This record gives sequence, C-alpha cells and structure tokens, in this order.
Amino acid sequence: MKIEIATLFPEMCEAVLGESIIGRARKKGVIDIKCRNIRDYTLDKHRRVDDIPYGGGMGMVMQCDPIYNCYKAVCEENNAKPHTIYMSPKGRIFNQQKAIELSQREFIFIICGHYEGVDQRIIDEIVDEEISAGDYVLTGGEIPAIMLTDAVARMCKGVLSDSVCFEDESIYGGLLEYPHYTRPEVWNGKQVPPVLLSGHHKNIAEWRLQKSIEITRERRPDLLEKYEHSVNQK
Repeated sequence: MKIEIATLFPEMCEAVLGESIIGRARKKGVIDIKCRNIRDYTLDKHRRVDDIPYGGGMGMVMQCDPIYNCYKAVCEENNAKPHTIYMSPKGRIFNQQKAIELSQREFIFIICGHYEGVDQRIIDEIVDEEISAGDYVLTGGEIPAIMLTDAVARMCKGVLSDSVCFEDESIYGGLLEYPHYTRPEVWNGKQVPPVLLSGHHKNIAEWRLQKSIEITRERRPDLLEKYEHSVNQK
C-alpha cells in the first residue's frame, strides 16, 4: 500500500509515522508512506498557500492551486490516481469499519486542511470522501491524518506479525476488548483472574468474550446492539 499525505507540516507527520511499528514497516518497505509539503507546490515567491475568504469572515482559506499541483505531481509520479481523502469536521466520522475498507486500497492521498479549511472547488475537483476524526475541531488536519494512516497501515500485510494482532482487539470484532494481565501474579494485593492461569483455552476464550460483552454493555451499548444484531443475522 502507498499513502501520500499533503500537509503544511510534514515534519509533524514524520515525527509520529517514522517511529514504532509504522516506522519499522516503512524501513522494511512493507508500506510506502510519504509526507509532502504543500508549500513546495505554490508558485508564490513567499510560498503562500492561503488567502482571505470571499464573502468576508475571520481566518484564511487554503487556495486550490498548491493542493492541486501537489495532487497532480503525486498522480504523475505514480502513474495512478489515488483515492483522495480530505480530513474535515464535516466528513463522516472515522471508525474501524472505514479503516478496514481503506486498508484494501492500494493508493491513498490525504489532504490536511488548516486555517478555515480549503477552497470548496478543490474538494469538488479531486476529493473522493471527507473523513472526520470526531465531533470536535482541531487546529489542523495532521493529527487526524496520522490517526487514519496508523489505523489503516497496521492492517496491511507484513506491518504486524500476524493478523490476529489486530483482529482480536477492541472495536475490530464489534466489541470493546477484554482486560489484560501480566506478571506479577499478585500486585498490590490484586490477583490475576484464576481462569487466565488455568491453561484451559476454551474457558479463557469464554471468559474474555463475557468480559468484552460486559464492558461494551456498560460503556458502549450502541456497539453491543450492533454486535448482537450481526450475531443474530448469522
């Protein structure tokens, strides 16, 4: 998979995506992630990428040309048109199902907005979908883009050691994850649940499922309702 991120702050994205699991996968060539500075694609001698909004109002708006020039360069260099995403509070809220869907794509281009956002015409021209990190507003699209990239990249073949690493966890299977424990067996007077020490794999699996259901019922009843509906449909 290839992911290209168009941003005003490529160093910010690289600082996260160049480390840990994703960073190691990039170094091994398992996944190709590039962070492009939108300012490199402006013709303005001051590298300006924004201007005042038509109709008045506070703030500035990112111009079409720098983003479009960046997009065209990406298309030409890769000889392919990427699936283009604009990170926006107006988009559909990102979730695990969307991450799974995007992980099946070969080439993704993510636009990080700033200021009051980007000129609507660039959205109409090249964007395939707008995605939101949640019902709140951030200072820019970099953090949401990093979040999306991490969630998608970790499911690509070779990034994690085994698919079980992401299949057996919160949200992926429809439920919140069960509690985890490690050594020591007793800590501050608190004992690891005996079933986890039993070596009985069937009982452990049943305990974990029950705990997942209990936690989901308490914290995310909306997810439990969807899970139970999907189970009943099978």
